[in-house]
Amino acid sequence: MISGRVSKTLIPVVSLEIGGIIFDAVVDTGFNGYLELPNILRSILQPRFAGRVKSLLGGGQRIEEDVYLVSIPFDGDLVEASATFVDGDKILLGTQMLKDHRLVIDFKGLSVLVDRA
Repeated sequence: MISGRVSKTLIPVVSLEIGGIIFDAVVDTGFNGYLELPNILRSILQPRFAGRVKSLLGGGQRIEEDVYLVSIPFDGDLVEASATFVDGDKILLGTQMLKDHRLVIDFKGLSVLVDRA
């Protein structure tokens, strides 16, 4: 089980520890991929290039970017997932990472819970 919080700006966030560093992971139910990761994780995760992917962003913008396979700790397991890398320090957690889990976001109580379905 992974627990988290809803930020003051109403963004659901969980914490993930990767390579001994704790990162905020924004839970984005509008992102149907697996992960968007900060570039600083490249050396830790040793990603394997998988190809290029075309994506349609929320504002209608189309982009094409490199996608990689990574093994990442998630909810007590080492999970194989596809990921893109960007500048910044936050992780974007998409619905593919959550497909075997139940997500509960309590905006009034400012809490987030991700557990196995």
